[in-house]
Amino acid sequence: MLAIHHRIRPLDPRAHVFEVCCTVDAPDPAGQRFRLPAWIPGSYLIREFSRQFVAVRAEAAGRPVAIRKEAKDRWRADPTQAPLTVIATVHAFDVSVRTAYLDATRGYFNGACVFLCPEGFEAAPCTVDILPPEGPEFAHWRVATTLPSGGAPPQGFGRYRAADYDELIDHPVELGEFMLASFAAGAVPHQVALTGRHDADLKRITRDLGRVCQWHNDLFGGRPASRAPFDRYLFLVTVLGSGHGGLEHRTSASLLCSRSELPRRGHTEVSDDYLTFLGLASHEYFHAWNVKRIKPAAFTPYDLARENYTRQLWAFEGITSYYDDLALLKSGVIDPPRYLELLGRAISTVLRTPGRRVQSVGDSSFDAWIKFYRQDENSPNAVVSYYAKGSLVALALDLTLRSGGRASLDDVMRALWNRHGRTGTGVTENGLQSIAEELAGVGLGDFFGRYVDGTDDLPLAALLDAFGIDLHLRPADGTKDRGGKPASGPLPACWLGASANGDMQLRHVFSGGPAERAGLAPQDTLVALDGLKASAAALEALLATRAPGDRVEVHAFRRDELFAVEVELETAPADTCHLTLRDEVSAQMAALRGAWLGSS
Repeated sequence: MLAIHHRIRPLDPRAHVFEVCCTVDAPDPAGQRFRLPAWIPGSYLIREFSRQFVAVRAEAAGRPVAIRKEAKDRWRADPTQAPLTVIATVHAFDVSVRTAYLDATRGYFNGACVFLCPEGFEAAPCTVDILPPEGPEFAHWRVATTLPSGGAPPQGFGRYRAADYDELIDHPVELGEFMLASFAAGAVPHQVALTGRHDADLKRITRDLGRVCQWHNDLFGGRPASRAPFDRYLFLVTVLGSGHGGLEHRTSASLLCSRSELPRRGHTEVSDDYLTFLGLASHEYFHAWNVKRIKPAAFTPYDLARENYTRQLWAFEGITSYYDDLALLKSGVIDPPRYLELLGRAISTVLRTPGRRVQSVGDSSFDAWIKFYRQDENSPNAVVSYYAKGSLVALALDLTLRSGGRASLDDVMRALWNRHGRTGTGVTENGLQSIAEELAGVGLGDFFGRYVDGTDDLPLAALLDAFGIDLHLRPADGTKDRGGKPASGPLPACWLGASANGDMQLRHVFSGGPAERAGLAPQDTLVALDGLKASAAALEALLATRAPGDRVEVHAFRRDELFAVEVELETAPADTCHLTLRDEVSAQMAALRGAWLGSS
């Protein structure tokens, strides 16, 4: 089979421009077509990567060849018998894990947004030459990627290779000066490449990530530790002043984190910020099994030109979200009370979303393409996160299976791995339910009907009770209250039914709440409450001292027009959760709790 040759180089880092070439040795005699993906696996939104293509030209045998755009993401060159090269200039200035970035300090790209695919050659082996930018100031730049080498030295510029186009675009690439650290897990080498200014304790990061990654490997392979389904793994970490995000790949993960999330040398506490970083890394690593290899049938194969619909994203993202924090407990990074604090926060997040009563996680999965990634002022009222509620469905399913005494969600994940991940067979829309029912020995139609396809609240209090864990609910004690802990101050008696930013502009007005009934709307800016200047502190004080049924005169601007309304306050909702371990439990409760959480 003929190979396809790619080349990418930072053409002008200060102008944020890559030059990307694709050469086809034996182009279609009728005129070779080229296309670019419209989305990237793991991020379910049509992103229109072709909008960043500044110019496209073609040549063969040293002469120009006409090339025309036939659609937003497709080009066709005139017929030629000589090897055909298409040259594109691509603007790259998006600090994200999905696209491409280039300046004089670093470069980064995902193949999906820069490499053209010659139609008819999707399965052809590829080579790609990754070239350095020109100039002495770039002499110390290196390359971090898990693309297999085709002659390039470790962390060096040169030639890399891929078995086909799908593999080519599934290995993100970092260019520049970065810190590199190594550890082992699953009997294979792992690396962490950190880019950006930081004072991180790399030794601690690799120690903790090593424990977390080893637990994931043990989960899918059983004990003793099994070999991971890859020969090496790389965490590409971009450190920013503020930012958060991740994207999974078959042998690597791209992460964005805030500088405050990394542990500093000499500090030993496990801060909330550090747990955020570890949870993100754990999440993307779990994806190496769950979604990169255990895939929905709708993703086998991917069609990167259009939406690929499935109602299963709650399982592939929600179950992953359940295990990302659970792995921190199981690997010994945190203890059970700290894990229950994280779980309480997750429950609070979902309880504060009115959209959970409107949209099921199955529908949320299906509509991810138009709703989850395109949220607006009404999204909390109409949308539920298949990540957040999906993680609670996973929790409830795990507790249900464990209470039955025959299986756990761990067993379901291992069965999915053996039947689908190892074989490459896509999971049908009811495949997970079928496996869970088989392992449990009972029907779970009611569970999946009510909590996956329906909008019923999960019976978490009853499920946790069987494990000797109490679920407590209360109102939030302020805008910074994330849940997970008992209240730290006086609880408000009342609720406005809206959230505001620091300038007192309303971000969200919740369905059926006092603000909505009074006629307030998102983007209204509050200026006075009962004749006094509005501020976040003033609003919190008012809600703490007033009683349900009290009326408050609110002056606000909508656009540039001042108006006044009277808001009748209501009882603050008990939507903030924390969990506690019961001291006195039965032997059965202790056994269930120990099998799930370990010793407490």
